[in-house]
Amino acid sequence: MPTYVCTTTAGRLNKEQRAQVVSLITAIHAEEALAPRYLVQVLFQELNDGCHFIAGELAPPGQMWIRGDIRSGRTAAQKHKILMRLLQSVSKVINVAEEEVWVYLSDIPASNIAEFGKVLPEPGEEEAWVNALPQPLRDRLIALGKAR
Repeated sequence: MPTYVCTTTAGRLNKEQRAQVVSLITAIHAEEALAPRYLVQVLFQELNDGCHFIAGELAPPGQMWIRGDIRSGRTAAQKHKILMRLLQSVSKVINVAEEEVWVYLSDIPASNIAEFGKVLPEPGEEEAWVNALPQPLRDRLIALGKAR
């Protein structure tokens, strides 16, 4: 957690663009939500051509929808910064107008999320949570968090 799902038309993004989007989402969430990088997950979902509509019309070919499920407890200001930074940064990486990148954030209570075999901690309690994990898993997550 958080989990960001990026939905586009199949073949819209190349491998390099996906890697840049992953890097941006991970960095933006870690910086603005003050969350460890090892908790950020990014998924790509591709729709067949002709399967995405807006107002009854085929969506523009560059359209990307980003849905971020994040732990509750972030301030309105934090969420606004995440939204705006994603909107502006991702539109540049995939070379579309900002209006073609839609970002939705959903708050989910930490008590409703389990990852790595444990219920997630409240925001700000990640260090104690990771320290309670088995040593091999803790080492792997800490190493992931340091990777850029």
